[in-house]
Amino acid sequence: MTDLRTSDDALRRTLGLDRRRFLSTCTAVAAGAIAAPVLGAAPVHAAAAAPAAEPTGTGHALVPADRRGIILYTVRDAIGRDPLSTPLPSGFRAVFEQLARFGYRQVEFAGYGQHANAPGGASLESVAGARLLRGWLDEFGLRAQGNHGFIPPSWPLTTADLDTFKKHLEIAGILGMAHMGTGGDPTSSAVKADWDVAAEKWNTLGEIARRAGIKLYTHNHDAAYGFLLDGGPLDAQGRPTRSSGIRKLEYFLTVTDPQLVWLEMDVFWAHVAQYKFRTYTAHDGSTQTRIFDPAGLVERYDKRYPLFHAKDGVTNTTNGMGYDMVPFGTGVIDYTTFFSRVGHRNHHNPMVEQDNAPSATDPAQSLKHARIGYDNLAALRRR
Repeated sequence: MTDLRTSDDALRRTLGLDRRRFLSTCTAVAAGAIAAPVLGAAPVHAAAAAPAAEPTGTGHALVPADRRGIILYTVRDAIGRDPLSTPLPSGFRAVFEQLARFGYRQVEFAGYGQHANAPGGASLESVAGARLLRGWLDEFGLRAQGNHGFIPPSWPLTTADLDTFKKHLEIAGILGMAHMGTGGDPTSSAVKADWDVAAEKWNTLGEIARRAGIKLYTHNHDAAYGFLLDGGPLDAQGRPTRSSGIRKLEYFLTVTDPQLVWLEMDVFWAHVAQYKFRTYTAHDGSTQTRIFDPAGLVERYDKRYPLFHAKDGVTNTTNGMGYDMVPFGTGVIDYTTFFSRVGHRNHHNPMVEQDNAPSATDPAQSLKHARIGYDNLAALRRR
């Protein structure tokens, strides 16, 4: 495998930029002025790792240094590429080292696969693999905070699904996770009865997770904050066709046990839901307007939201979503207000995410954007 110090120097030369911290803006990104990672000659080990210098400015940091995280899906190309074919950081260990250099102190997994030529081999989805990953996390002063992993598709649970779920809980425990979750919604249906079934299933899974010392969470996309169908005339299958105005995940919060089931709000997709789902047909057939307030929902259920995906966007009213995804802190979503409103800053764990960070033409892009995300997350200050 390529020596990590050589990898760092090559990455710096590839980017052609120095080591200064860089707070990006929309204008800078549009102009292509993207910061290079912080790169040093010596590896960063847990005992010697010092947090990146705090940005200058007034006010308290909205996200404490030890709460700044990233979901590894953002840099999935770096984890998955062949370390024998590039001087860039490749595989879990080298990527962990690079993220620690940026200042990150938490990671959220998106599976346990990497390139076969990386240390540990292609799959670390095992007890032995988890022990190897935990050693690297500890080496670079990182903590695993969650995983978008296995949630049994069966209900009632099959023996095979239950065994696989328990294996993932064991892996999560070895990695030191407080939470384990999924990137999908509890159900794709809009019908109340289906969400009742989903709640029964998640309460059961949550109890199994609690016995393992893990908090189980579900992650949202925009559809989960669409309106629940819970009344009005029935369709041919006997399902309701109209809504009381409650949103699907709002209802899910009311029918799941707060000691067993938690949520991770993807703030970008919540804002897409705010754009898309503004009106509904009430039980009496009238059209009603209700604008979604993502921060307001977290305020009402604060302790149910231990994790966030900190993902940003710029306005686009032509794509049906209202936003195009951009590096965190370079868009229009007001995270200063969001994090100021939701409170309990020592309870929440924001994970920088950018689905489109990998690039077919710029192999270093996802790590550059991860650096931009960290700098902008660290720069948030309470007004």
